[in-house]
Amino acid sequence: MTIFKQELKSNKIQLIIWSLSIGLLVAICVLMYPDMKSQMNDVSDIFSSMGDFTAAFGMDQLNFGTLLGFYAVEGGNMLGIGGAFFAAIVGILALMKEEQGRTAEFLLTHPVSRCRVVTEKLAYVFCMIIILNAIVLLCSVLSILAIDEEVFWKELLLFHLAYLLMQFEIAGICFGMSAFLRRSGIGIGIGVAGLMYLLNIVANISEDAKFLKYISPFGYTEGADIINTLKINTDYLIPGMMLMAVGIIIAYIKYTRKDIV
Repeated sequence: MTIFKQELKSNKIQLIIWSLSIGLLVAICVLMYPDMKSQMNDVSDIFSSMGDFTAAFGMDQLNFGTLLGFYAVEGGNMLGIGGAFFAAIVGILALMKEEQGRTAEFLLTHPVSRCRVVTEKLAYVFCMIIILNAIVLLCSVLSILAIDEEVFWKELLLFHLAYLLMQFEIAGICFGMSAFLRRSGIGIGIGVAGLMYLLNIVANISEDAKFLKYISPFGYTEGADIINTLKINTDYLIPGMMLMAVGIIIAYIKYTRKDIV
């Protein structure tokens, strides 16, 4: 697992910065709740009358007057967007960074197969995402305890699991793209994450576009659905995991046959 360890070591600063940035933003949202609690019922009434805007972000089905509803929207936005961008960047850079940094020739002269390189790089990508989500979850729990609220464990863990799987999917798709790239692809990765987020917004607004939820990983991270059903929507999750698997398989096929320079 030399490659795996080296990747983690060389990217630990990036991981710490992203994890603490997202974790602290989520914690700040939670810490703001006591001061905003008395105003949340009025806010809920305002949002409920804003039509497509509230539907776009799933706010029409949540009660902002509760910490759970408040967290699902505010914490979800922070973790959803931040986590998606992080997963996309880590995934898109995983296989192309050796060619970008012109270290591919050095790496491949060692007695290690390309299949093993892909496997260890993939393990590194998933490990980075797991660590980030563990830190964010810890920040969330500590902030909830800090305001003397009861931790809603089942909803919280399901909520964070959904976002973890969403990040795995985006990372898997970008990991597949990474095998085709030779130079900087950060913009492509961010573009993929942003597009997925936009597709889910469109699907929330228009009934005719509901099919987009089968494509966007944000479809199964809707806070309202998780809170109301206490489960992750497998109708959207299964296609998402299939897309992730396709991206990973493509990465193996392309990288093992690629003319690396």
